[in-house]
This record gives sequence, C-alpha cells and structure tokens, in this order.
Amino acid sequence: MSLTINVNTENFEQLVLKSELPVVLGFWAPWCGPCLAMKPAVEELAGVWAGQVVVALVNVDENQALAMQHRITSLPTLMTFVDGKMEERIAGSLPKHVLENIIRRTLLAVAA
Repeated sequence: MSLTINVNTENFEQLVLKSELPVVLGFWAPWCGPCLAMKPAVEELAGVWAGQVVVALVNVDENQALAMQHRITSLPTLMTFVDGKMEERIAGSLPKHVLENIIRRTLLAVAA
C-alpha cells in the first residue's frame, strides 16, 4: 500500500495548499525513467515521515494544466510547500539521502 497521495487539478488546493502538514510534491510521468527510478525511495520516505510531512505525486500526463500552471519543464520535479507557499523547487533525479535532506529542510522551515 502506497503512503503517497495522488494530487490532481481538482484536489490540489485542498491537499497541497490547505494542508496542515508540509508537503513534498513530485511531478512525474509513467514514461519517465528517472521518475520510476526515484519512486521506491519516495514511497519509503513517505512511510518514514508519515504524520510529519505529506508526500504527494502529480502524474503530468493526467494533469497537464497543473503541470503548466507550475511551469514544469523537466521530470522529475519536486516542490515543497509550507502553509500553502512553495518553499523549494528541485528538478532532476535525486538519490534517497538528498530526498531525505529536502524533507528535513522542509520541516525546519515549519519550525522557523
């Protein structure tokens, strides 16, 4: 069972912008090799940090308007949100330890 949530155009505001927890949002596509390579680490970290941060995914093939709204030009792209505001944006495939550091920075932003 996946601990990531699927975000789309209809639920973006509620699940990301109005989230009480910080959100790590990944834009991906099923044909994107680097996205698929990162997915196991993303899923694992969603479980490790459950209750402290929301890990969410947007399939850009199914949500092109949302990808355009956020100017997604390369995949994967990660964005972090705290209190409905984007804090960080990183494009490209990332190893698990870098993903975990992003989560830690996001939690520090909440504490600041």
